[in-house]
Amino acid sequence: MSNIAYLSLGSNVGDSATNLNIAIDRLSGVGDVLAVSSFYETEPVEFTAQAWFLNCAVKLRTNKSPQGLLISLLTIEHAMGRQRQQDKGPRLIDIDIILFGDCIVDTADLTIPHPAMHERRFVLEPLAEIAPEICHPILKRTIQQLLNELPDTHAVRKQN
Repeated sequence: MSNIAYLSLGSNVGDSATNLNIAIDRLSGVGDVLAVSSFYETEPVEFTAQAWFLNCAVKLRTNKSPQGLLISLLTIEHAMGRQRQQDKGPRLIDIDIILFGDCIVDTADLTIPHPAMHERRFVLEPLAEIAPEICHPILKRTIQQLLNELPDTHAVRKQN
């Protein structure tokens, strides 16, 4: 059975654009990459004493379950050299599951929809570029509506 997942990718260590492109390429081993947003330069949130991020959103068709997809994404992060040294700190690559079809998952290691997605412009801006009409299965609002309702408190700039 095929599922559509929406992912948020971010990097602020090394050549962030290259890191995102490598991760996107490796996602083809997990499923079919159907869409990739533009890259966005984004201000760090929560832990702000670090370099700005480069973020994007990916639409992925996969046969994996949500848990299986998480394992695959963690494997990609590890293979690329991600080290989890500081919560919300600098990272070579970060790949988060934002939405997985209409699934609602709440386990110790995975929450879908991503619990903070509606508060993060660096997630919503790229996601709205590729999936503005997708509806949040809990909040019952589209990605574009969530983006429009979000206060403009953190800088997000589309790259050329």
